[in-house]
Amino acid sequence: MDNKPPSILVVDDIDVNVMILEEILAGDYRVFSATNGKEALEMLEKTDPAPKLILLDVVMPQMSGPQMFEIMKQKPAYSRIPVIFITAENDSESQLLAAGAVDFINKPFLPEIVKLRVKNQIKLKNYSDSLEEMVAEKTAEATRVLDSVLQGLASIIEHRNMESGEHVKRTQLYVKNLTDYLIESKSIYAEELIAARPDLIMKAMALHDVGKIAIPDSILLKPGKLDPEEYDIMKTHTVKGMEIIKELGDAESSLYLKHSEDICYGHHERWDGKGYPQMLKGTEIPLVARMAAIADVYDALVSARVYKPSMSFEETIKIMKEGAGTQFDPFLVEALIPIQEKFKEIALQYK
Repeated sequence: MDNKPPSILVVDDIDVNVMILEEILAGDYRVFSATNGKEALEMLEKTDPAPKLILLDVVMPQMSGPQMFEIMKQKPAYSRIPVIFITAENDSESQLLAAGAVDFINKPFLPEIVKLRVKNQIKLKNYSDSLEEMVAEKTAEATRVLDSVLQGLASIIEHRNMESGEHVKRTQLYVKNLTDYLIESKSIYAEELIAARPDLIMKAMALHDVGKIAIPDSILLKPGKLDPEEYDIMKTHTVKGMEIIKELGDAESSLYLKHSEDICYGHHERWDGKGYPQMLKGTEIPLVARMAAIADVYDALVSARVYKPSMSFEETIKIMKEGAGTQFDPFLVEALIPIQEKFKEIALQYK
């Protein structure tokens, strides 16, 4: 635990002002100083942890206090550091407060006023930091619980759907390898995938068939081709799956759940618009769902199921190529070719 006193950055181009403030605050705080906004920003970049509070003069050479303050507000690392402006008689205190300053201290300095105002803001900052840490801990805990629930659901489906075996694990690894290749090769999807968090895409892939929990065993485990009515029921697993995920939380506030919904609902859509359940076409289908379709179909082809034997890896790649531009995103099929040996290794390792 850090028992050091809180640090305060004083920014003022007048040495006497800095000396007075240091003398007033030195007993309770660690005080360091800069002579203008530019120097102060450079100092902040090298200071870890950041100061608890900044006392900032308004008029300074090179970069004024308000100019520095505007730059700070644009930088996440500095935007939450409270700023008390050091003001002269002609400074507009109302404008400074409206801009976001937490308080102001007038010149000439009155030691008791300086101490009280600094003490109040440090206390508020400590409270705010503690609250943020508490929220972060609760959020992390909730994420761990949600992850366990979702992975548990995936395991239930895997054990119930006897044809799948290690299907969930394999499809997750297929998607991971495809994602890694698309990013490392600086493909047209690289930036979108980086923003989408590859680790969350892989986790979400485990839920692609969660809706099968609502499909009767007589259909799910039928050792033969489904008739049209049975196939229509089987297709509802995409909708049922999305409904299950919606019950777990708000996808708009969780990227993990958003990917889970998109994959679950969209991994049977087709590039040519002939898929289900929405008959989406091309890039109307979320990218994570288009990738899931590659992984899911590849695994279905190379794996033995209750209704069919496994297919060779060579024949599988041939079929995937034939589906480019109709069933699959052609760019994703193109990306599959250079990493097909990795897919093969995964299929053989997790039988």
